[in-house]
Amino acid sequence: MAQFVAMMQRAIFGRAVIDRTGLTGRYDFDLEWNPDETQFDGVFKSLAPNSTKPTIFTAIQEQLGLRLESTRGPVLAMAIDRIDRPTEN
Repeated sequence: MAQFVAMMQRAIFGRAVIDRTGLTGRYDFDLEWNPDETQFDGVFKSLAPNSTKPTIFTAIQEQLGLRLESTRGPVLAMAIDRIDRPTEN
C-alpha cells in the first residue's frame, strides 16, 4: 500500500496522501477510473464525459474496498528564506 499511496501522491493528486490502512503486504490489482482535470497535473481532461467508468474515489471504494477521504493535517514542508550566490574563493 505504501507504493500505491506514494504513486497517488506523486502522479495522480500532487498533494499529500496518507496510508492509514495498516496493510503491509504486496498486492496486485487493476484500478479503472475516468481521470479528470484535477489529476495528473491537469494533463488529461476527462477521457470521455459520458464514460461509464467511475471517479477515482468511487473506483477505490468499489474495486478495492478502501476509502479516500479529504482531511486536514500536518504536512512536512521546507521554506527557503534567502538564497545568496556563492562567493569566489
